[in-house]
Amino acid sequence: MSGSPMRGGRPRKFKSEINVVPYIDVMLVLLIIFMVAAPITNPSVINLPNAGKSNVPPTSYVNIALKPDSKATISVSGPQKGNSGTQTASSRSDLVRKLSDLHEDNPDLPVMVSADKDIKYDEVIQVLSEAKKLGISRVGLATK
Repeated sequence: MSGSPMRGGRPRKFKSEINVVPYIDVMLVLLIIFMVAAPITNPSVINLPNAGKSNVPPTSYVNIALKPDSKATISVSGPQKGNSGTQTASSRSDLVRKLSDLHEDNPDLPVMVSADKDIKYDEVIQVLSEAKKLGISRVGLATK
């Protein structure tokens, strides 16, 4: 006997390394879960409400046609043509003034806003808002 407590005569070395294989497995499973769950929730999708056509469309109305170059055309459609057929407005304040004059002449006429598809959404909403501020109760959007 040589006096060594271990068999083989060599002292035993302790392993001081961390076993990272289980952590890598857990991280890969979490990565797969997030990759699968990410396409399910799409924050850029807007769920818009549906709108049906009106049962009885108005026979006469004020038509506001908004163009991308910030000009607008106001016309009265139908049998109740007021003072002038078609007017052109170069700015929003001019549009509001002419719409106010038409509303004073024919307070019961609804307003139909038809905007070019390349126009900003904000401009259409501003026109709708100004029409409501003038006291026009029926304001609608024209679509194809």
